[in-house]
Amino acid sequence: MNGEAFVCAQAKPITFFPLRSRMRPMKNNNAAMSGLMLLAVLLSSSAVLAQESETSGDQAAAESAALGTEYTDRGADRCLRCHDEESEFPVFSIFKTRHAVPADKRTPFAQLQCEACHGPGAEHSKKVRPGQKRPPIGNFTPKAIWSVEQQNRVCLDCHGDTHVGWSGSAHERADVGCASCHEIHAVQDHVLTRSEQPSVCYDCHKKARADFFKPSTHPVRFGKVTCSECHNTHGAISASLLSRPTLNETCYKCHAEKRGPFLWEHAPVPEDCALCHSPHGSIHPSLLVKRPPLLCQQCHSQAGHPSVARTGAGLPGATPSGFLLARSCANCHSQVHGSNHPSGVKLMR
Repeated sequence: MNGEAFVCAQAKPITFFPLRSRMRPMKNNNAAMSGLMLLAVLLSSSAVLAQESETSGDQAAAESAALGTEYTDRGADRCLRCHDEESEFPVFSIFKTRHAVPADKRTPFAQLQCEACHGPGAEHSKKVRPGQKRPPIGNFTPKAIWSVEQQNRVCLDCHGDTHVGWSGSAHERADVGCASCHEIHAVQDHVLTRSEQPSVCYDCHKKARADFFKPSTHPVRFGKVTCSECHNTHGAISASLLSRPTLNETCYKCHAEKRGPFLWEHAPVPEDCALCHSPHGSIHPSLLVKRPPLLCQQCHSQAGHPSVARTGAGLPGATPSGFLLARSCANCHSQVHGSNHPSGVKLMR
């Protein structure tokens, strides 16, 4: 019996495979599955991009077809038959702007006049029967037949060389049209007028408007500083569309005395002005983000008077403290932006 069992066991041996050998096919299957999924994602992305491109092309073709392809026989004279000073869309003021100088070959009026910007207008200028809808023409309003991108393209055909940063800029990504800020037919474009420019920006930048009405602020609302002195609205490589590469470089245009170099530097100054100051406005003096000593104690917490918590007990009415009254820490450390005095290590002189 024992011999037969032994022979049987020998005839059907049990084979044990190493764990790694058994798992390898599963690993290969997972890799193959991942590759297939990646390929499917790439194919679907390509299909979506192709569809979007086709849709954009179809839309542009439809817009062009709606406008027609024929230009008027008399140019601006044909337009002025309807668009006089009593019409819903008067245009006489454009003749007082740079765009309407025929002697300058760069201007629209040295080329196709009104149709240089608005596109072919033969269909639009034809007579229509009472009750019949007039064929559209390209314009630069929110309800225009052209998309914002197509409207901007008309402007960039001439102004692209001077606004190379527009493509990919914050305003371009937000689908902001040139005509949203600029008034082409106006004698004086409001966004180019020093005293009126901020009101144009405030239409979108509500928070900045609120900041400029705080007690401590740059004099923007008084017309002494404009938004474009600090921001390059048509695009910049810096954050917040700043006119200089960094915030500090932008501030130094006016506050050159804070640039340094100093013998004794205050570390936050060359790092970032916004660590202590709120550029648009603040409820604290000198555009500070907090009042001293709270502002100073964000960094200076070493043993001694910098680490002492200040309370209302140090205000007038109790026991007035020099650490809270007047300029607080700056009562002694008056050179907070840096000092060139040989003994100015504590920024006290």
